[in-house]
Amino acid sequence: MAAPLGLTPADLQHILDRIGAEMASAPDRGRVADYIPELARISDQHFAMAICTADGQCLTTGAADQPFSIQSISKVFTLALALGRFGDQLFARVGREPSGLAFNSVVQLESEQGIPRNPFINAGALVVTDAILQGHQPREVLGEILRFVREAAGEDDIHINKSVAASEAAHGHRNLALAHFMAAQGNLKNPPELTCGTYFHQCAIEMTTRQLALAGRFLMGAPGAARLVSPARLRRINALMLTCGHYDGSGEFAYRVGLPGKSGVGGGILAIAPGRASIAVWSPGLNAQGNSQLGTLAIERLARATGWSVFG
Repeated sequence: MAAPLGLTPADLQHILDRIGAEMASAPDRGRVADYIPELARISDQHFAMAICTADGQCLTTGAADQPFSIQSISKVFTLALALGRFGDQLFARVGREPSGLAFNSVVQLESEQGIPRNPFINAGALVVTDAILQGHQPREVLGEILRFVREAAGEDDIHINKSVAASEAAHGHRNLALAHFMAAQGNLKNPPELTCGTYFHQCAIEMTTRQLALAGRFLMGAPGAARLVSPARLRRINALMLTCGHYDGSGEFAYRVGLPGKSGVGGGILAIAPGRASIAVWSPGLNAQGNSQLGTLAIERLARATGWSVFG
C-alpha cells in the first residue's frame, strides 16, 4: 500500500535513514534539561524518529524503542481528555493564544490575572490537569490518562517513571508558584500541591519514539480516531499545537516545518501531518526555547523531503 503523496514505504524509510545519519553526525546537539536532575543524566547523543502513516505503516530510525520521558507532550493527551469532559467551557479558565514568552513565565500569568495564555504553557497545563482532577483522586486521574495514551497507541507497555516524577516534584518550585498564584486568583479548584503532584506524574509518562508516533495517530484523523476525540475537537487541538505547541518558538516551528507539533523538555516532539502521518522524534538536547534542537531540524527535513505541510 502506498504512503501519502505517492511515497512508498521504501521511499519513507530511505528518507528516515538519511535524516538519522545526518543527525548522528550533527555537531551542535543542544543542551539537556539539567533543571530536572533525572533528565540531566540522559546523554545528548540519542536520536530516534518514527512515522506512522494513514495506511497503517510504521517506520523508524535510530533508538526508536528506547523509552524516554515525554514531559509536556503529555499536555496534548490531557487536553483531549479535558475537552471531552468540559468542551469549550474549559476556555473560560485558559486562553487559546500563543504566549510569546517562556513556557514557565510568572510575569505573563500575573499580568493576565491568573488566566494562562494557552493550554500548553505550564500554567495552562496545570489548569487543564486541575480541571480533570476535580472530584477525583490523583491516582484515578493518572490511571485515566494512562488508559487514554495506551488506547491511542494500541500498546499497554506505557508507564509513569516514578524517579522522574519524584525528581520533578523535588525541583518543581516554579510550577508550584504558578499554581499558588492561580489559586489566589480563583483559577485553581484543587490544592496546588495536589494539582502539581498529578501534573508532575503526568509529565513523567515514559514512551518509546515508536509508541509516541502510534499514540499520535488519532490526531491525524486515523480510522477509529472519533472514538477518542470528535473530529471538531481534533481540529482545535491541532490548531493549538500549530500556534502554541513550541512555546515562544511556535512561530519559528510553523515557519520551518508547517505542521502542528508539541514538544517536551525530555527531547521529544510529536508532529502531525493531518490525514497523512503521525511523526515522533527524540533527541534530548534542547534549544534556547526548550524544544529539541535536532528534533526540530529532523522534522523540518522530513517535511521538506515529503512535501507534508498544512499550508499546501
